[in-house]
Amino acid sequence: RPPSGRAMTASRAALALRGLMIMGMGLLLGYTETPLDVILSYYGILFLLAVPLLGLGRRTLLALAVVFAVLGPVAMQLVRAWWPDKPRIDGEYTFGLAAANPGTFLTDMLLTGVYPALPWLAYICVGLAVGRLDLTSRKVGAVLLAAGTALTAAAWGLSALLLGPGGGYERLVAATPLLNEEQINQFLVLGGAPGSDDLPATTGWWLAILTPHTSTPLAILSSLGTSLAILGAILLLVPYLGRTTVPLAAAGSMTLTLYSAHVIILATEILDPARPIMAITIQVIVFLLTAVLWRNAVGKGPLEAIVAAATGWLRTLVLAGSRPGPSPDQSASVSVRREAGHNLIFQADGNGSPVSASASAKRSHTNGGEPIRAPSTSETPTYDRGAGRHSAARPAES
Repeated sequence: RPPSGRAMTASRAALALRGLMIMGMGLLLGYTETPLDVILSYYGILFLLAVPLLGLGRRTLLALAVVFAVLGPVAMQLVRAWWPDKPRIDGEYTFGLAAANPGTFLTDMLLTGVYPALPWLAYICVGLAVGRLDLTSRKVGAVLLAAGTALTAAAWGLSALLLGPGGGYERLVAATPLLNEEQINQFLVLGGAPGSDDLPATTGWWLAILTPHTSTPLAILSSLGTSLAILGAILLLVPYLGRTTVPLAAAGSMTLTLYSAHVIILATEILDPARPIMAITIQVIVFLLTAVLWRNAVGKGPLEAIVAAATGWLRTLVLAGSRPGPSPDQSASVSVRREAGHNLIFQADGNGSPVSASASAKRSHTNGGEPIRAPSTSETPTYDRGAGRHSAARPAES
């Protein structure tokens, strides 16, 4: 179950800070002039948009996933149709470019960029819903595999039906005279035409294609199905693979660091870009080895550690109250309470929450010198949070 109350507030604050930090890292990587379309800024926006979704149940999340998968791409195409002369940003967004073009930056991040956040919120909603399942269950793995496969097949089948017997392909050609059939086929096969990054908005029939990075409803549903099927297969296979998955698990624990390194490697052309197969092979081997060694020696990846430290601090701050309390030696207080014939000593932190409790083993100054023995397990002090007071179980009769 998702947390509630102040714990939920802390989780939301931590996620918002994580989103801002990851977006900032993406904008910093923009200065490298990498040939990649850096996804981190979009991720940051997605995390910020996910903040109000944290407390929702599975059914609500799945319903919202359908809404974002259908209406998000519609909004994307409407903006492209209504704003055909939207300024185009050459290269990747940086802090400077984002500040100089705030309207274009937000429009690209939310709707018209390579990884538009509003349509892609469907992935976030499904991910949150799947995260509420018992992922150690083989039944869950099998259901994810079957459901994902069925969803992918349905998306591809519906696209083929709409573009073929439904007459969609002919309508694409007729409504988009600036593109020849070869360029249109490029969109249908690879998802992008030479010299054009945006999906044309000349007709709503463009929403019937499902090729990569088009962010159409069927493309999103197909990707979701593939992801769910792969996740289900992994959940079913991993218990039988033993330690062979250690390198992948290590790399998976520091994807932010490894992705950033990948961006920098491509930007600096340390590896020959004319030999892409060799370049990616070297990176995979080096990244897997580095991840295993780093995880065994240090733990979290370097960038992951920075983000975790910042979000952990904020989470603790929110859980503790609106501002940090004084240091422990200044905030700790001790109170003595007489319960069941014993003096019980409670030490509380600056927020009044108990941090330790014990029975006095010394002679009491208030009970006529009667010695007090240490409590046994049958008389362990407890703290009643609902009543806001300490209590102790009565000693068992011997």
